[in-house]
Amino acid sequence: MNTDHFPDNPYLLLTPGPLSTSKTVKAAMLRDWCTWDDDYNSIVQEIRKELVSLAVESVDQYTAVLMQGSGTFSVEATIGSVIPPEGKLLVLANGAYGDRIATIARYLKMKLALLDWGDTGPVNLKELDEVLTQDNQVTHIAVVHTETTTGMLNPIEGISRVVKKHGKVFILDAMSSFGGIPLDMEKLNIDFMVSSANKCIQGVPGFGFVIAKRAEMEKIQGYARSLSLDLYSQWKTMEEQNGKWRFTSATHVVRAFRQALLELQEEGGIEIRYRRYSENQKTLVGGMKELGFEPLLPDEHHSPIITTFLSPEADDFEFKRFYDELKKHGFVIYPGKVTSHECFRIGNIGEVYLDDIERLLEAIKEAKYW
Repeated sequence: MNTDHFPDNPYLLLTPGPLSTSKTVKAAMLRDWCTWDDDYNSIVQEIRKELVSLAVESVDQYTAVLMQGSGTFSVEATIGSVIPPEGKLLVLANGAYGDRIATIARYLKMKLALLDWGDTGPVNLKELDEVLTQDNQVTHIAVVHTETTTGMLNPIEGISRVVKKHGKVFILDAMSSFGGIPLDMEKLNIDFMVSSANKCIQGVPGFGFVIAKRAEMEKIQGYARSLSLDLYSQWKTMEEQNGKWRFTSATHVVRAFRQALLELQEEGGIEIRYRRYSENQKTLVGGMKELGFEPLLPDEHHSPIITTFLSPEADDFEFKRFYDELKKHGFVIYPGKVTSHECFRIGNIGEVYLDDIERLLEAIKEAKYW
């Protein structure tokens, strides 16, 4: 049983991140670090090396760069830095985070094409193929792996085949999947992959990271549309100055992330963590169905990260009241993000185990607000 969130924390976070972390990850932040010091920069270099080894077997052909801010900062750094002025981005969207990538492109005033299947529509590979056949201006394709708007798991294997058939650069937003769902960047032909410290690696918020093919990273010098979000300059500084960041980094968060990486290894690696998350999610969905709740998506589209449930049609159901009651029992869930349905979301990543899910289901049963 996970007791890590008691008594120090009043509740367990059942969200897609920030999420509940171990005591040892939190304890790693108790020491102060100097951003110029070799001890700290060596930690940065260890993190970069470990991230690449988690993402791909051919480690010499790939590299990693860390970027201050939330995961969206790293997404914007990637979109704003890897696409040349004459390039055109095609975004595949089926939720708020795919839409956010398109919004970033609009802010940056770059050429943009958008395939949007709505909040609940799966990616249509035939339509993608047709668009790439017709529009030869497209140079880069971006998609979210796990769309936490609903919990949708997008078919990146099929997407990659179509993208590479047309010789395009593939950008994967793996914000809520990397570290929790096994993947190999080389086998999937992913050129740039973006994630964050406070997701499946189970660190705390404060920075994101990009793992990329070295050959592709070398091409992007001078493309950045922002000083602070210049991915190439950040990478080049870390490469040439032994892990140094260009500007002040989140030192405590970085040290906590190093601890989180060690704990991922201790758990048995990504495959074992994936099994835990999957067991959590399947138990959650089965238990919720028994209680009368229905998931928004069919089971075949679910990721093991977070699940969206339809709000009961009962007149006396109020999400805020339901939320507050579960919070009293030690659980925090997420409101819905889908405009077409009244719903709410429950995540099962982080320091969350099967007995936590079983206790949650018992608390929902006791709440009786449906």
